Amino acid sequence: MTAFAAPYSLHVLAAVIWVGAMFFAWMVLRPAAVSELQAPERLKLWAEVFRRFFRWVWVSVVVLPISGIGMWHMRFDGLEAAPRYVHIMTGVFLVMLALFLRIQLLQLPELKRAIAEQNWPEGGAALGRIRKLVGINLLLGLAVVALASARPLF
Repeated sequence: MTAFAAPYSLHVLAAVIWVGAMFFAWMVLRPAAVSELQAPERLKLWAEVFRRFFRWVWVSVVVLPISGIGMWHMRFDGLEAAPRYVHIMTGVFLVMLALFLRIQLLQLPELKRAIAEQNWPEGGAALGRIRKLVGINLLLGLAVVALASARPLF
């Protein structure tokens, strides 16, 4: 096993956890919750799902840049020597991080407040805003996975 294998494995696992969970939430959990649960139960479920999921996102948010920068320094002679796709992945990570922080720090407290006040319409609106941001992050994450897998020569 090379020294590159450990940070690479951690990097891939962190990405799979974050992007895979968003895919599951968007494509499987959300439709099931909408079809089976009334608004109060659905909103409470999502608050609990986010509480548990965001712990793992925080792990990913820490592991991805540490492992990424480590691989960057192990593989290339400086940041400018890395291929363009590596720079693109870094930029997309920063956008995804910003969207995650917006959800975590602004949108999620609105959802929790609406649930505490039993204001189900406002809770539904807050969840809708979160869903849109998660959808954007999912698309960005899938694009990064495709880009990393293709490793283009630009």
